[in-house]
Amino acid sequence: MAATRVPPASLIRAVDRVRDGLGRLRRRSAPGPAVLLELILGAWVSQGITVAADLKIADALADGPLRTDELAKRVGADPDALARLMRALVSAGVFTVRRGRYALNPVADALRTDAPVSIAAMARFVGSPQHREHWTHFTEAVRTGQSVIPTLRGMPAFEYLHSEPPLGAVFNDAMTSMSEFAIDPVVAAYDFTGYATIADVGGGHGRLLAAILNAAPAARGVLYDLPEVVEGAPAVLARFGVTERVAVESGSFFDAVPAGADMYVMKNVIHDWADAESVAILTSVRAAARPGAKLLLLEAVIPEHHREFLPKWLDMEMLVSAGGRERTEAEYRALYQRAGFRLDRVVPTVTPFSLIEGVAV
Repeated sequence: MAATRVPPASLIRAVDRVRDGLGRLRRRSAPGPAVLLELILGAWVSQGITVAADLKIADALADGPLRTDELAKRVGADPDALARLMRALVSAGVFTVRRGRYALNPVADALRTDAPVSIAAMARFVGSPQHREHWTHFTEAVRTGQSVIPTLRGMPAFEYLHSEPPLGAVFNDAMTSMSEFAIDPVVAAYDFTGYATIADVGGGHGRLLAAILNAAPAARGVLYDLPEVVEGAPAVLARFGVTERVAVESGSFFDAVPAGADMYVMKNVIHDWADAESVAILTSVRAAARPGAKLLLLEAVIPEHHREFLPKWLDMEMLVSAGGRERTEAEYRALYQRAGFRLDRVVPTVTPFSLIEGVAV
């Protein structure tokens, strides 16, 4: 399977700076109340995208443009209400319309459930009634510094998702899509060929590990996650042709992780946890790692600048939901030191996520 061509991270960062500058110019040229109102009403746009994902409108348009009545019949919606929704989404740059027929554009294409990188499940999770309710308690989270889910639901976030199977399934699909979003950029940004054994801790079904091993043909892998999670790994590993090169092990990274790997990879694990739990996880990794072994975290690294950066809002999601946080490079450096690692460098990717490279000391 050919990897997607990934542009240089420096180019993407330059484009981001230009977009931020244009956005600031636009906001400065408009009255303050108008700018603030537009920001507030962005929640309506988000919910409109959720409706499109729930109705699978992008799937219905995958074979070609449709008139309102045709589209309404395909998705089971009221024609008038659907036309009004599509008018609003087209104005926001989601979908396009020509001669009375609605069609996909590159933005809407990402709402297809079978898109190479689908955002449909993320739209459905963020717009779900349960998750919207969590965010209505955002003020309390800021007042207390605590996640709202344990108080609201009577259990931590991941236990709550497990107790709500339909919502949990949407969440898992969303996380899988986000993994797919990051895979090609990670492989493009980092050379994995110098490592004989690579352990993916908290690696889910092994999609990232499979991509790494395909980029490093001489390496072998260890996939480690909870027993109920790695049950789904064999199909993924077989799909990408790495079954014979991966040892699948199960357990909790709070207790121990597989010993002896040359590199330990963890993707979007540490941001789920507060500092004490994060240090405990990294300490488990350090206990398994020989001196000189590498640690590579894939996480958002909050920059020092005050420009727009999506993970600044992802940090708020972690506050509301999981009780974790996104961190700066200095904060990751401190975690590494407390757990027995030295942070050597942060490697940017074309996504909002970076590779935080450390070594066991």
